[in-house]
Amino acid sequence: MTEVLQLFVNRIDTPIGKMLVVSDRDRNLRAVDWADYEARMRRLLCLHYGKSGFRLDPTHDLNRLTDAIGSYFAGELEAIDDLPVETGGTPFQRQVWRALRKIRCGMTVSYAQLAERIGRPAAVRAVGLANGSNPVGVVVPCHRVIGSDGSLTGYGGGIERKRWLLEHEQRALR
Repeated sequence: MTEVLQLFVNRIDTPIGKMLVVSDRDRNLRAVDWADYEARMRRLLCLHYGKSGFRLDPTHDLNRLTDAIGSYFAGELEAIDDLPVETGGTPFQRQVWRALRKIRCGMTVSYAQLAERIGRPAAVRAVGLANGSNPVGVVVPCHRVIGSDGSLTGYGGGIERKRWLLEHEQRALR
């Protein structure tokens, strides 16, 4: 019998809405999403761990993860840089997600540039799909990926949140 992965969810207030922070017993981030997209987050968890492969329990314990995310929103952008992340996903998705964490705060790259960075210049569409299925938004900064023409393209939390996150990083760096 396969062991069920116990996950914990914290709900924290941010300037752009309530955020869900999901971690495991070892305090690795497993998912970060917005409360208004909780159903999507649960579907992704089912996809990565199986419908019966995890249990999601509420917790009100503030820990290093939620403290660091709160600090990021307070302007200490580097507070989330070294948070431990443990995700499901395919090897390709995880490669894209690792590359996202290397995008410097306050900077943006296009999907094509991200594809080049991982050595797969022809995989622009696949990079876009992997970016869009990132389960750990903000910490794995998929919001820093934009269109080749500089436009703000899709973001799972909505374009207005993406715009806010990019402007927040620019303000804090000034």
